[in-house]
Amino acid sequence: MKITADTAAIVTGGASGLGAATAHALAAKGARVALFDRDRERGEAVARDIGGLFCDTDVTDSASLESAFARSRQHQGQESVLICCAGIVVAQKTASRSREDDTIRHFDFEAFQRTIDINLVGTFRCIALAAAGMMHHAAADGGERGAIITTASVAAEDGQIGQAAYTASKAGVLGMTLPIARDLMNEGIRINTILPGIFSTPMMASMPDKVQDALAASVPFPKRLGDPAEYAAMAISLVENSYVNGTSIRLDGGIRMAPR
Repeated sequence: MKITADTAAIVTGGASGLGAATAHALAAKGARVALFDRDRERGEAVARDIGGLFCDTDVTDSASLESAFARSRQHQGQESVLICCAGIVVAQKTASRSREDDTIRHFDFEAFQRTIDINLVGTFRCIALAAAGMMHHAAADGGERGAIITTASVAAEDGQIGQAAYTASKAGVLGMTLPIARDLMNEGIRINTILPGIFSTPMMASMPDKVQDALAASVPFPKRLGDPAEYAAMAISLVENSYVNGTSIRLDGGIRMAPR
């Protein structure tokens, strides 16, 4: 699928990080882009930069999502591209013992549920709503109606200490890619998943420099953090290469995460 000025795209988590970089890359190719995010200030700033649309959206709320999809379609037409970058990170051990007073506690169940609701169920909600809309498209040459990219993580395969919830959510995103591709194969809608490694995002920037330097040094090659523009380039490539479907790709400099 070639991205042109006739392409309408939606990017979830588009206010910052990987999503913002992808929104910029889509707009640079002429696409009309809607950003779904909770961060209104950043989201509106990105939308202004690219001439796009910001929709204050909660991916865990069906009414919020349906309203955002309706607004996007009214503003820029039926999307043929969906890129899902919305997500959170929660770090807690399944059960742990305090070093200070030997208190034993378990993972906060509400935090676990919220991680699954945003990262996995939220992603699936967006996919299902977008796919249903794409099915109304007239098929292009080759029968294609749409392309969907989801974001898992290398943690889906190399989950570290404290990442049970995050890994479960991202492994779910990875695991549903092939069955969704099979669900949609007769409708000309493709789906693929990117598994990013350690990227330079606002969350990473909040960490001390020495922590960022250590993480960068752990990457086999190139020995640096990933640039969000590299994620965006991969997303664009997967959208435009119509023979890639139902698959996943690690974007990680060759890293395999250690236990901690």
